Amino acid sequence: MATTTEGAVRAERFWQRMAIGLALFIIFGFLQFALRGFVDPVAAPFWVHLHGMLMLAWLALLIVQPTLVTRQNMALHRRLGWAGAVLAILIAGLGVFTGIASLVLGRFPPFFSPPYFLALTVIESLVFGLMVWAAVRRRHTTAWHRRLMIGATIIILEPALGRILPMPLMIGWSDIPIGLFQLGVVGIIAMYDRRTLGSIHPATKAIAAIVIAVRLTIYLAALTPPVIALADRLVGG
Repeated sequence: MATTTEGAVRAERFWQRMAIGLALFIIFGFLQFALRGFVDPVAAPFWVHLHGMLMLAWLALLIVQPTLVTRQNMALHRRLGWAGAVLAILIAGLGVFTGIASLVLGRFPPFFSPPYFLALTVIESLVFGLMVWAAVRRRHTTAWHRRLMIGATIIILEPALGRILPMPLMIGWSDIPIGLFQLGVVGIIAMYDRRTLGSIHPATKAIAAIVIAVRLTIYLAALTPPVIALADRLVGG
């Protein structure tokens, strides 16, 4: 019994470290971008700040949840889990709104075409929300639940990566390095699976497939006439 408990604690510590690593990377991406003078926080609309605060709350929750499991405080873990589900809905909805509003106000990065930026923000926001929803649905299947929660956060690494990578030099092919970085993070989970399970868990394979599908869908959606027409209307073209 003690051995089983110790094993469960070690497993949660892995997911805790994954959460901490993702949180630090995302915060670093945005912080260094601001410190380099590429953004004026004062000029940003309030919903941009709200979206940032919600994301910080998500990252904090991602770290707290496995910590609660290691301390065997499952009651609080479950209550915060439902709060996290609501938080994910707000993040996804506000992500879509922020992307659309940014196009209307002309506040999107100049190295992105309007159709691409529209596809990027809408698809990533919706996939994040759907993956969290799937994780909540699989909350009684711990292996799937853990991986889907981390996987949802991997999907939204792109905004931080976009503030670190030399995006103006990568116009038209930025999905490749972004996708490879995301798959590299999934690879860390795959190595953990190999070490602890002897094979890669189906949920980990699903996350890798979703990462690839998201990058391809964004690229292709930006080329479709309906997305182009909608983006043109939003920017007043």
